[in-house]
Amino acid sequence: MKRWHISVPASTANIGPGFDSIGIALDLYLELEVQAGSKWEFIPMSEAVQGLPAGEDNLIYQTAQHVARRCGFKKLPACTVRMNSNIPLARGLGSSATALVAGIELADCLLALQLSNEEKLDIAVSLEGHPDNAAPSILGGCVIGYYDDKVHYVQTLIKDVRFLAVIPPFELATADARAVLPEQLMYKDAVKASGIANVAVAALLQQNWKLLGEMMSKDLFHQPYRQAMIPHYGEIADSLKKAAYGVYLSGAGPTMIAVIDEAHAEAVHAHYQNMYPDFEWLLLSCAANGSCTEELAVEA
Repeated sequence: MKRWHISVPASTANIGPGFDSIGIALDLYLELEVQAGSKWEFIPMSEAVQGLPAGEDNLIYQTAQHVARRCGFKKLPACTVRMNSNIPLARGLGSSATALVAGIELADCLLALQLSNEEKLDIAVSLEGHPDNAAPSILGGCVIGYYDDKVHYVQTLIKDVRFLAVIPPFELATADARAVLPEQLMYKDAVKASGIANVAVAALLQQNWKLLGEMMSKDLFHQPYRQAMIPHYGEIADSLKKAAYGVYLSGAGPTMIAVIDEAHAEAVHAHYQNMYPDFEWLLLSCAANGSCTEELAVEA
């Protein structure tokens, strides 16, 4: 049986007012090494994936099996999968979406499906319900998308800025973060929130980072409700604004991300890492490429 290496980038979603619709691929990766096995087994090779299900209850397998059935196959050949990841779990950096995308790529390899990116997108977003994490993990770059049983999207690349992720030492489940959101907005508030999001998208496409930062701070869709769940959010965000174009809550949180001019990013990273040592600070870039697979030499 052939062997494969599968790589899927992490993502940051929402970018302020782009709730459930804007995502950017980041240069953190979930990587799988796949080979034939006597049974399905997922072996953690890094700390971030320790404790995840090791058998057919693993989300990657379950997604691959879903793809197989969707494409007319009853089962997948058993494999040993070595998992390596530097994506923090349940921190708002798309770790669950990377698992879904990895499962799609896994089925594509094992069954020689030759799925197009559009087909992969359709499967992933139908499972996620929105495109903000899965789309950039598949396509790379920044993806602005909408889903109504079909994925409509625009893709662009991000240049000249870095993303400084501030990762608190605790997890925040997406379900809990969604539970604090209102079920509806007043019409006038929805119009205002939509206008903010529209300007944010235009600024993002023009790479007008100062304007994007202003719009990120005005979000009315999710950040005002979720900030209270994250201790020190206000203090750190206010401090970072002095060195960044803007700060936003990544995905459902609890990670905060500051958008920083590339020329000053290293110095800002070092300064804030010393100032707040109880948080993990990662200086990241936009990943231009999305998920990819590589066939490896068969071991003798």
